[in-house]
Amino acid sequence: MAAATVVEAEKPAASEGATAGFSGVHEPAWDDSQLRRYTFSTKPIPRLSHTDPRAEMLINNEEPVVLTDTNLVYPALKWDVAYLQENIGNGDFSVYIAENHKFLYYDEKKMANVENFVPKSRRLEMKFSEFVERMQQVQQTGGEERVYLQQTLNDTVGKKIVVDFLGFNWNWINKQQAKRNWGQLTSNLLLIGMEGNVTPAHYDEQQNFFAQIKGHKRCILFPPDQFECLYPYPVHHPCDRQSQVNFDNPDYNRFPNFKNVVGYEAVVGPGDVLYIPMYWWHHIESLLSGGVTITVNFWYKGAPTPKRIEYPLRAHQKVAIMRNIEKMLGEALGDPRQVGPLLNTMITGRYEDPQEEDD
Repeated sequence: MAAATVVEAEKPAASEGATAGFSGVHEPAWDDSQLRRYTFSTKPIPRLSHTDPRAEMLINNEEPVVLTDTNLVYPALKWDVAYLQENIGNGDFSVYIAENHKFLYYDEKKMANVENFVPKSRRLEMKFSEFVERMQQVQQTGGEERVYLQQTLNDTVGKKIVVDFLGFNWNWINKQQAKRNWGQLTSNLLLIGMEGNVTPAHYDEQQNFFAQIKGHKRCILFPPDQFECLYPYPVHHPCDRQSQVNFDNPDYNRFPNFKNVVGYEAVVGPGDVLYIPMYWWHHIESLLSGGVTITVNFWYKGAPTPKRIEYPLRAHQKVAIMRNIEKMLGEALGDPRQVGPLLNTMITGRYEDPQEEDD
């Protein structure tokens, strides 16, 4: 699958990261010192007006683009921790606590599939005021522990948040959904993270408009055709859809193809909306020394599988096939741990560049 090839874009200078907030006052610009260093190279994700025909082409091709002027979450640009604490209501919120800055997520229902699996983060339910208190506590103590709120916006939030939510540019985003025949909106996820928080590379099976509200986030994306470079955990593993590679210190002996990976990168600020196509890997980090970040995701189911399949298959279709094969084998064998050895037996010596023997 071609990756972000439709539009040529210059990488914006760091000073261009300054973004006007709700009040019209410019936030301080970010600079390169706030970005973590990695061994792989990246290309810029185009930044375009939503009215630019090139933006339309990229979304139609399921390639990423940063849309700068959708006003999708305009009423929420005034949100900060104090405003949310006052208005978000007294419901319970899902908060992840990690031993360091990395939030490697896991499926609790799959933990029984892996012996002695110890998650690197844990989820707690707490009131918003408790989350704020916990976050301030972590900031004051200066330890390694970090917190990250991830909560679906639902009918438990306060009236002012509901009014802001209803004021989102639903007309624009509903049109995006309709003209591409996407499925229903599955959730709006509110994300509130501490500076320096990292969500390691993973992919989702849904279309995503990633709307930045407060602070800046660096987003590094990889197309589905780089699947073999990113070494996802097995489908039955609790960390399914996550990359096994430690970006900070890659083990090239275990993951040699990671040397070939190339990312597509953007720093998004308040008002920016990043389109993350389904099956595209994404590594997200709140900038170092950048303060609290607030984001809202708009997740949609993909378009139905076409009745007539066109060949050659696209990269994301191949990923879907691989996932289904893994799932079916796990169910047929009754033990997911047998999937790898069986596949190895099937492939070794049979599908690895067979050479004709000399007579």
